[in-house]
Amino acid sequence: MPTGDYANHRFSKLNQITKDNVKDLQVKWTFSTGVLRGHEGGPLVIGDVMYVHTPFPNIVYALDLNNDGKILWKYEPRQDPNVIAIMCCDTVNRGVAYGDGKIILNQADTTVVALDAKTGEVVWSTKNGDMTDGGKGESGTAAPMVVKDKVVIGVSGAEYGVRGWTAAYNLKDGSLAWKAYSTGPDAETLIDPEKTTHLGKPVGPDSGLNTWEGEQWKTGGGTTWGWFSYDPKTNLVFYGTGNPSTWNPVQRPGDNRWSMTLMARDADTGMAKWLYQMTPHDEWDYDGVNENILVDAMQINGQPRDVLVHFDRNGFAYTLDRTTGELLVAKKYDPKVNWATEVVMDPSSDQYGRPQVVAQYSTQQNGEDVNTTGVCPAALGTKDQQPAAYSPKTGLFYVPTNHVCMDYEPYRVSYTAGQPYVGATVSMYPAPGSHGGMGNFIAWDAAKGEIVWSVPEQFSVWSGALATEGDVVFYGTLEGYIKAVDLDGKELYKFKTPSGIIGNINTFEHGGKQYIAVLSGVGGWAGIGLAGGLLSPENAAAWHTAVDQGREQGDEAQVVGTAGLGAVGGYAALADYTTLGGQLTVFGLPD
Repeated sequence: MPTGDYANHRFSKLNQITKDNVKDLQVKWTFSTGVLRGHEGGPLVIGDVMYVHTPFPNIVYALDLNNDGKILWKYEPRQDPNVIAIMCCDTVNRGVAYGDGKIILNQADTTVVALDAKTGEVVWSTKNGDMTDGGKGESGTAAPMVVKDKVVIGVSGAEYGVRGWTAAYNLKDGSLAWKAYSTGPDAETLIDPEKTTHLGKPVGPDSGLNTWEGEQWKTGGGTTWGWFSYDPKTNLVFYGTGNPSTWNPVQRPGDNRWSMTLMARDADTGMAKWLYQMTPHDEWDYDGVNENILVDAMQINGQPRDVLVHFDRNGFAYTLDRTTGELLVAKKYDPKVNWATEVVMDPSSDQYGRPQVVAQYSTQQNGEDVNTTGVCPAALGTKDQQPAAYSPKTGLFYVPTNHVCMDYEPYRVSYTAGQPYVGATVSMYPAPGSHGGMGNFIAWDAAKGEIVWSVPEQFSVWSGALATEGDVVFYGTLEGYIKAVDLDGKELYKFKTPSGIIGNINTFEHGGKQYIAVLSGVGGWAGIGLAGGLLSPENAAAWHTAVDQGREQGDEAQVVGTAGLGAVGGYAALADYTTLGGQLTVFGLPD
C-alpha cells in the first residue's frame, strides 16, 4: 500500500542496506514516465511487478522486475483536459493501491478505476465526484487505501468551494458503501450528535451546520486529499480534512466545522467515533490533511497509550489517544511558528484543545484588504502532505518540514461553480534568522513533543521519508538529491537525480536483494512555478486573471511573486538548481 502499512509507519524491516554500506549505493536502472509535472507518491511493488503512476494524465505502468523494468502493460485514461485548470497546486497524484488482484487508481477527474493487476484491463470504474470535466472544481489527487473489502478515497478542490467528503467503495464491484461529508447535517456527515465526541464531549446536533453562517457549509471546503490510516483493533479509519472555503475568514464567521479536523470513522459504516478540530475558523489555509501515524503502547507520562501522531500544516504536532480522541500532546515542531502561542491542554478550560491565536497574525482581526505580515508558517504549512516516517527501533519520527513564512491579504470573493474561490493574496519567504534555508529534516519525540535533531536544507523537504532496520533514514530534496542519514542525522550518502524530488522514498526486496526507489519530477505546490510555467510574467498574469476575480496585483514582480498561491516567488530560486522531469530511479548495493 502507498503508506507502507495501515499504521503509516513508512518503516522497512529490510536490513541489507545499512549505515555502514549505504555509501556504496549505485543506480541499478531508471525509467522515464514520459510526463513532466510534479511526481508525488511512489512506486508500488507487488511480487515481481512494480506499478508506477504519473501526474495527469495518470498513466499507470506495470514494470517487470525480472527484466530491468520492461513494460508489462500501460494504462492511460482519457480525461477531460479542463481538469488540469482546476487543480490548484499542480496535477499531482499520490499513488495507486492494491487489493484483491486489482490496482486501484484515483484519477484527476475523480474517476476511480480498478485495473486487473496482471493485464491492466479495467475491472470496474466509478465516479467519485459529481462531474468529471472540472465543472464543480472537484479533482482527485490522493492515494486510495484498501481496508478489508472496501476502497477508501477522498476528494480535492477546496480552493474551488468543493464541499469535501470521504467515500468507501466496495472493492468487488466499485459500488458505493458509504459517503461522509466534512460539513453539513448529521445525516450527511455521518455524525451521531450524542455518541460522536470532540475532546471527550458529545458534539451535539448538526455541528457541521451551526458553526457556519447560512448555507456557507455547502461550499465549505474541508476536502480530503491526504493520507488514510487504519487500526484493525478498533476498526477505525483515520484522516484529516482541509481548509474551509474561502481563504478570506471574514466571509465565513464561526468555527467552520468540520474543516481542519482529524476524523476517526468506523471502516464498515463510516460513522464518526471522534473528531478533533485543530484549527477552528482557519485564517491561514492550514489544511489538516497530513498523515496520521499509529503507534501502540507509547509511554506518555508513565502510561502506555495507543496513539495517533499528526504533524499538522499549522506547525503543531499532535499526539492523541486514537481510541478516544483524547489530546495528549500538542507542541510546535518548528520554533518559528508564531500565529498561535500554544494549544490549551487543560480539560477544564473553555479553550481546551484550541490554539491561542496571536492578534498580530490574525487575518480575521486585521480584516479584509489588510496585508498581515510575518505569519509563520506560510500557507503550505510546517509540513505539507509529504509523509513522515516512524521507527519502532528508535521510537522517533523523521519529519520532512518547511521553514517558510508569509504575508497574507484576504479579500472578498463570490462563489461560482468550477471557478477559483480563494480570496487571498499570499507571498512566501524563508523564516527569519534561518540564513535563507527553507526547510529542515527533523527527528521528533512525540511522547514529549520535542525536536531531537534537525538538519537544515536550502529548500523545503517535500519528499516522503523512509526509515529502515539498517539504521538508515532516507529523504529527497527539491533540488533532486536523494539523501541517506544515520540515526543522529549525519549524512551518509547523496545522489542527484534528474529532477526535484517531491515523491516518497520506497524500498523493496527482489531476488534476495534490497533496493531503494524514488520518483523524481519537480512540482507540487512548492514547485508550481516550474511545473506550471508561472515564472514567466505572462503566465503569472494569466494565473491571476483566472484566480483573482478582477483584483489588481501590483507590478510585474508582485504578479510573479504571488502567483501559485504565493509559492512562485517563495521558491523562485529553485529554477537555478533543477528543471522538469519524470523519472524513476532504482538504487542497490554493488553486486
